[in-house]
Amino acid sequence: QVQLVESGGGSVQVGGSLRLSCVASNPSHDYTTYCISWFRQTPGKEREGVAGAHIGDGATHYTDSVKGRFTVSADSAKKTLFLRMNNLKPEDTGMYYCAAASRTRNACANTWYRISAFDRWGQGTQVTVSS
Repeated sequence: QVQLVESGGGSVQVGGSLRLSCVASNPSHDYTTYCISWFRQTPGKEREGVAGAHIGDGATHYTDSVKGRFTVSADSAKKTLFLRMNNLKPEDTGMYYCAAASRTRNACANTWYRISAFDRWGQGTQVTVSS
């Protein structure tokens, strides 16, 4: 059973940076077929996909509001997915979750932002951006 653990959240000022980590707990599992995404949620709003990646071929995907500011990367040896967030804005505030599912590259490209596409979720890490 794959379990995901996020870390790296915190409070920063506008324009600051954070790097979130998502570690998969089962190191012997083969994650090269996995699609892993970052979602964020604020109170009263639906969880939204922020960025995703297919671990096997490195293809990455971003929602428009974070393109050019966020970078998703993976260290397959360490079973860790990172989300580097630069030039943070108040609207980036929220609880950030990583999620994983076994998907082909094409399926990942089409579903990385869909909550229903994932069956494994971390507990979340809070990001607060203040002006």
